[in-house]
Amino acid sequence: MVERLSLDKSDVEQGLAKLVLTIIELLRQLMERQAMRKVENDSLSDDQLEELGLTLMRLEEKMHELKVIFGLEHEDLNIELGPLGKLL
Repeated sequence: MVERLSLDKSDVEQGLAKLVLTIIELLRQLMERQAMRKVENDSLSDDQLEELGLTLMRLEEKMHELKVIFGLEHEDLNIELGPLGKLL
């Protein structure tokens, strides 16, 4: 039997939110890793380090807020990529 595409508005919104938040989470983790490399190499001033920490903290808080709004858990953002495994 052929599977039908769900056109329910809430399913579409949650699916789109899941995709967008997954991409944002991936970018957030990449930024965090890059920031850690800079910290380990002592290539940031104290002011830059503080600003970076605050920025990453705010981004993480906003991600949590958006996940609550769309009823998503962190595990929902770890999508399966077939033979490549999990995204995050």
